[in-house]
Amino acid sequence: MKPRNIGSKEQRQILSKGPAIEECYNSLECQHKILRSTHRDVEKAVAIARKFNETVIRPIALETDRRCMEDHNYLPYEFAQKAAQWGLYTLFMPKLFGGQGLNFLAIYPFMEEISTSCAGLGHVINLHYCGAATLFPSMNAKVMAKVFWDVAKSEKEGKPRLCTIVVTEPSSGTDVQEPLLVDLARPDSSVEKVKGGYIINGKKIFISNGHLSHWHITNFQEDKNNRGESWIQLVVPNGTKGFSFGTHERKMGQLACCASELLFDDCFVPDSMVSIRAQDPEFKKGKGSRWLGHTVVDHVTASTRTGVAAIATGMARGAYETALEYARHKKIGGRLLINHQWAQIILTDMYRNINVSRTTYMESGYSLTLNGLFKLLFIKPVHVFINVMPRWYFRLISPLLKLKIATKILRQVYYHGYTNKERNLSSGWGSLAKVSCSDLGVANANLAMDLMGADGLRHESSAEKFFRDAKLQQIYESTNDINRMNLFYCLVANDKPEVEFFK
Repeated sequence: MKPRNIGSKEQRQILSKGPAIEECYNSLECQHKILRSTHRDVEKAVAIARKFNETVIRPIALETDRRCMEDHNYLPYEFAQKAAQWGLYTLFMPKLFGGQGLNFLAIYPFMEEISTSCAGLGHVINLHYCGAATLFPSMNAKVMAKVFWDVAKSEKEGKPRLCTIVVTEPSSGTDVQEPLLVDLARPDSSVEKVKGGYIINGKKIFISNGHLSHWHITNFQEDKNNRGESWIQLVVPNGTKGFSFGTHERKMGQLACCASELLFDDCFVPDSMVSIRAQDPEFKKGKGSRWLGHTVVDHVTASTRTGVAAIATGMARGAYETALEYARHKKIGGRLLINHQWAQIILTDMYRNINVSRTTYMESGYSLTLNGLFKLLFIKPVHVFINVMPRWYFRLISPLLKLKIATKILRQVYYHGYTNKERNLSSGWGSLAKVSCSDLGVANANLAMDLMGADGLRHESSAEKFFRDAKLQQIYESTNDINRMNLFYCLVANDKPEVEFFK
């Protein structure tokens, strides 16, 4: 299918179309080379995810869920190692940092596909990329090289060292993830500057994949009286003195992906592992520390919320496929259930929900390539260069990343040319996708259970598991109501000065 000749950025913000996952990526109307390479990478990513899903995830999904119910401390280490053997933790890492370099846009259909059987096991892979996406906006070349090259090396050795995002505390959750709410937050943790680094004290909770990860991308506020301008990100690896794991949280769904408690007791993090700090002079001289914190947080959440939307779409599809298979074999009144009109209407609604959901998260992904986290990588010369050059070339030049000038150049390009309008577009679409897709995922899980009746409540049916798994999507990456408020701020009323937000 040839791309349409659509010129302006506004015109390119259009909806994709087509029912099948391989046919739904036609609204990215960038230059033809970018479009073609994007399609190839989407097809490759979906093929890998589908094969891994059928070969590895589906055969163990229900048994793993049951085992997690019986043994609260169970961690799927063997599954994590199997994913490493398939090369799934570096699939979307840039070649410059030791990865395989698949197009970042392809990560979202990959997440959908890998979540159709078990979102918990899919999250063991997906949340690693959420951690990487949290570090990426720092544009700290030296720290990124250290972390991502280690991820690549450990994957080859079959002992994966994953990344995870660390934000939530017992006294603060969504508020510290929202730039407009951060001044109202009351986090208990503290970060103190000392000679050569920082001392961290406190506790982080609900950290997805925490116990399975090695690199913890932690986020704090240095000044409790000025949280909006004192955001700081530090990278804490396992084995750091003063850092330890606490308990696993007890969850209703996605049991295979642990929610961990992380403890910091006079934990020392050297300056070399501070990825970005809003109060550094380089940011104060520019648009300001608050602008930087706002922009970086929106970069992260726009990306991860789009990922939540893709995962929710995978669960919506899994619930639909489960209900469809049930209807094809279950007889009611001597007729197959699928031949009853009321059942056909339910299945049609489920099918519609999947396609609306997929269209929405892909549109958010396109916004990230035009306005957000992936924008730099989709500049035509950069994109073509990355795709043409072999991986050995990037390994050859990787030592240059340790130079301070590398970070300075990346930040100069990444931040100083970035506008509030672009930030609001990517952040607003991230929230729009997260709210819409997570609600549709829960709706499909409900419809599957309605269609299957009492059979849907049985664990072996998978329907009740889809409901438990899908419900979590409405809560994390900020609750859906907070995302609605962010959507209102970013896209509905941002240009209306009389409107007050979060008052």
